Amino acid sequence: MSLQHIEQRVTIPAHADRTSLGADFPRLANRTVVRFLSRYGILIAFLAIWQVSSRAGWVNAAVLPPIDTIVIALWNGLAGGTLLGDIAISLQRAGLAFAAAVAVAIPLGLFMGQVRAVETALDPILQVFRQTSALALYPVFILLLGLGEASKVFVIFWATLFPLLLNTISGVKQVDPKLLEMARVYGAARLTVFRRVVLPGAVPSIFVGLRLSATTALLLLIASEMIGANKGIGFQVMNAQYNFQIPLMFAAIVILAGLGLIANQALVSLQRRLCRWSDPID
Repeated sequence: MSLQHIEQRVTIPAHADRTSLGADFPRLANRTVVRFLSRYGILIAFLAIWQVSSRAGWVNAAVLPPIDTIVIALWNGLAGGTLLGDIAISLQRAGLAFAAAVAVAIPLGLFMGQVRAVETALDPILQVFRQTSALALYPVFILLLGLGEASKVFVIFWATLFPLLLNTISGVKQVDPKLLEMARVYGAARLTVFRRVVLPGAVPSIFVGLRLSATTALLLLIASEMIGANKGIGFQVMNAQYNFQIPLMFAAIVILAGLGLIANQALVSLQRRLCRWSDPID
C-alpha cells in the first residue's frame, strides 16, 4: 500500500466530516433557537408587551415606565454609585443572617434527624415558631434588639432557619435504611456511617433547603429594610416610591431579582458539583 493511498484514506473522511458539519449547522442553529425560545420566549414576550404598552400609552407610563427607561435608571444608579452602596449593605445583612442560619440549622437538623427523642421533644415548639410569620414577630425583635442592624439580621435569620432545618431533618430521614443496615453489618462505626451514608444521602435535601432559605432571606431583607433603615435595596425601593422616582424603584427591584437568580444558580452549580449522582432542578 502506497503513502498516497494512506493519505487519501485519511483526508477523505475529514473532508466528509466538514461537509457534514456545514450541512448540519443550520439544523443545530435552529435547534438552539427553539430551545432558547422555549425557555425564555414567554419572558421576552412579557417584556416586549410591557415596552410597547407603556410607549403606546395603553398603560400609565408614570406608573409602569418603559423597559428602556428602567434600564437607563439602573445604569445611572450603578454607574453613579447610588445603588452600589445599597447593594453592599443588603448583601452584608442577608449574608450574615444566611450564614448564621446555615451554622445552626444544618448541625441541628442532622442531630434531630438521627436522634428520635430530640426530634420528638423539639418538634412541637419548632412547628409553633415555623407557623408564626417572621414579619409578625418583627416588632418584637425591634423591641428587644432596637431598630439597628441586629433586629434586621435576626428577622432574616429567623425566617431562613426553618426551611433549611426542616429539609435537613427530612433528608436524614429519607436515607435508605438498607444502606444503613448494610454499613452496620459490615462493622462500620457510628461516625463512619454518618460520614459515609447519612451525610451524603441528606445533601440533596439540604441543598433544597439552602435554595429555599436564600429566597426567603431576600424576601425578608426587603421587609426589614423598609422599616427604620436608611440604606439598602429595600430602603431604596420605598424611598424611590415615596419620591415618585418610579424608574429607580423598578431598577432596585430588578437588582433584587438579579441577586436572587445569582444566589440560586450558585447553589445549583455547587449542588451539581457535590451531588453528581443527582440532577438538581433549576
